[in-house]
Amino acid sequence: MRRKGIAIWLFSSLTVISLIHLIDAASALLFNNTTHILQLYPLINQQLQQIPTDIYLYTAAASTITLWAITCLVAFDNPVETFLNKILSDVKNQSTTEAQIIESRSEVLDLIYETIEADSVTLAQVKDLMRNVRVEVRDIQPMKESMEKTKTELTTVKKQLKTLEEKLLFNIVCPACGKMLRADFRLCPYCGETMTLQEKMVMVKDYK
Repeated sequence: MRRKGIAIWLFSSLTVISLIHLIDAASALLFNNTTHILQLYPLINQQLQQIPTDIYLYTAAASTITLWAITCLVAFDNPVETFLNKILSDVKNQSTTEAQIIESRSEVLDLIYETIEADSVTLAQVKDLMRNVRVEVRDIQPMKESMEKTKTELTTVKKQLKTLEEKLLFNIVCPACGKMLRADFRLCPYCGETMTLQEKMVMVKDYK
């Protein structure tokens, strides 16, 4: 702010001096008088008075306008606004750079998205497969229980058949040792007793 104040004071002073020269040149041109301000400069006043009045007027006007414009620019220059504009410009440049980086990496992002989508489809297929396997396992469990039950029943039937076979084949008793023997045995294999078949009379009643 101190530098800005000094600059405003300097350029405004030069603008006032240039304006005084402009008034002097206009007065000399309009009233056909001699210039008075140029006579105040020491050592070079003779050379300055030799300048034509119209050139003196144009030079003074141009310098006045230029110095006045510079003074206005310095006076209306807001450092806070300049700082904020610089920050906004940096942010804009950074956003542009980030947008370019994101655009350059868009192919990678698309590839990642496609990979995730493919993994999701694969996961859904695995879930469906596990669900089907679980249903099949549930269906197999009753079949296993039925097979176990059938196996138990077959074992029971085999035991019954074996018992029935023993009863049918070994249907006589040795009178000496009491062992069960087949009907076609003539000797007892346990004690050597001779087997004799006894004929049994079966009474058949005649039912009318």
